[in-house]
Amino acid sequence: MKLTRRNLAAMLPALAAAQSAAAQSPAAKPMDKPTLGSKAYRFEDLPVKVNGQNRSRGVFNGKNHAGYPVDLHITELGPGQAPHAPHRHAHEEIVMLQIGLLDVTIEGKVTRVTAGSVAYVNSNEEHGWKNPGPERAQYFVIAIGREG
Repeated sequence: MKLTRRNLAAMLPALAAAQSAAAQSPAAKPMDKPTLGSKAYRFEDLPVKVNGQNRSRGVFNGKNHAGYPVDLHITELGPGQAPHAPHRHAHEEIVMLQIGLLDVTIEGKVTRVTAGSVAYVNSNEEHGWKNPGPERAQYFVIAIGREG
């Protein structure tokens, strides 16, 4: 095909639209999170954030080799405490209870879980948890696909 000024003028709007769409696509946005490398994270070295009776430790927050966001934190809840109100978000979460009890609510259904239990929360499902026990509860949360 011979490229004339007329052909070029006809193609420019399509090229501009394609460039605009590519710039707005999530895959084209640069990730603010670093790519995670292999590393051992010692519990005693993790900084602690205290919020009343609750404590949290961010372990890592980055992207995997394919550029997909993943982060992990550890939370300790005091008796009768919840980390926050029930909510929804686009990313998935895995909750792994290490110590104590949790009442896990997903889409209005409450399940009491014990140490060693795991809960998986799908995208955009309302969820939350609370420590019903007389002892502290400690759990890990893996967030898969959380942006920002």
